Amino acid sequence: MIIREIEDASTLPDVEHTSAETEHTQHNYVGNVIPWFVRFIWIGFWAYAVYYAIVYIFPAIQTEIFRVKP
Repeated sequence: MIIREIEDASTLPDVEHTSAETEHTQHNYVGNVIPWFVRFIWIGFWAYAVYYAIVYIFPAIQTEIFRVKP
């Protein structure tokens, strides 16, 4: 089975010697605009990070700072 895959690989086109213009036909970049769903995920992450800090971290810091050690 592995030998057959190696033999089939020899029939692939030679992509190492293609020109830059030929390779560029496969790239369809429009710009560096971030998609809306990625922005939504990023905003959700930061909203949760702020919520977590307010609810869990700040109260824990206050109890640690003002705790009286015997």
